[in-house]
Amino acid sequence: MTQTKPFVSIVAPCYNEEAILQNNINTIAKYMDSKSSKYDWEILIVNDGSKDKTAEIADALSAQRSNIRVIHHPTNLNLGNAMQTGFRNSKGDIIVVVDIDLSYAETYIEEMVDKLVETRADIVIASPYMKGGKVTAVPFQRRIMSKWVNRFMSFAAQDKYYTFTGMVRAYRKSFVQTLNLKTRDYEIMPEIIYKSMILRARIVEIPAHLDWTEQNKYAGQRTSSLKVLRSFFSGLMSGFIFRPYIFFMGIGAILMILSLYELVWLLYDTVSYMAELHKAGAADSSFSFSLATQFSKNPQTFLVGGITFVIAIQFLSLGFLSLQNKRYFEELFHLGTSLKKQGLQNNSQDIIN
Repeated sequence: MTQTKPFVSIVAPCYNEEAILQNNINTIAKYMDSKSSKYDWEILIVNDGSKDKTAEIADALSAQRSNIRVIHHPTNLNLGNAMQTGFRNSKGDIIVVVDIDLSYAETYIEEMVDKLVETRADIVIASPYMKGGKVTAVPFQRRIMSKWVNRFMSFAAQDKYYTFTGMVRAYRKSFVQTLNLKTRDYEIMPEIIYKSMILRARIVEIPAHLDWTEQNKYAGQRTSSLKVLRSFFSGLMSGFIFRPYIFFMGIGAILMILSLYELVWLLYDTVSYMAELHKAGAADSSFSFSLATQFSKNPQTFLVGGITFVIAIQFLSLGFLSLQNKRYFEELFHLGTSLKKQGLQNNSQDIIN
């Protein structure tokens, strides 16, 4: 029996990339030509409403090769929608998303596809932050923020991965098309990981080299880069979705410890003063009298300890509620994904028939 070659769809979302589009698409196509004995392939350019000459260049590239296709968004719908357009319209059974600036070399296409086939994974991630990965020529502020956002997400996630925000990945089409994705922009990357984790998907990372040396040459000619601070705070909010309850419960636990520290010392002082009154033979050595005396001496202790205790209870309650809501969401997402998968299978069967 002859084994058919994997059909690889390379999805390249683009927005205002006239400076690099032609050269980099040709670089990818030339590389894939050298792998034609190993893969069937296509390149799908998703022009996300570019305002420069990206559309014209993409159409010219498509006219030159039958395995280069272009889909145009009439207006800018952002990265998340561009990737979903690529997922829906890919013909291959393996989808590889690339960054058109080739900050990850085109050779990672083969590495990710081979790893996906070898491990029977659903997703393979090119990871510059795992052991063996490397980052070159990325501006210091952006590199530090990206590194710590990914560390924060790794802390928040139940399964430990190194790169949650990376765009360059390989997907099994039969899996990624069943994900019900909602995010419109950059946050789609951690959203895919989060929802894949819910479905117990097999996610594999390979070490990769993120190199901005060439990209920096076109810094003044490209307008598609994300703002650094916006990326940072979006990443923090994306990390919150993995396990929101640990943040509420963490804050609640800290406040509870602080309040109990104040209240325990208050109880100790009250009992000690009551013992002193009893030993001195005072007329009133009751607990309530001792407590009232402590209140008159240190009213701030009652105020700080009491308010902190109430706030701690509120945060702990929010933690339990968010945990319950997360479990409800995961159950509904499982159900919705199963129904969507069944619908895709029925549609495929109808087409075959």
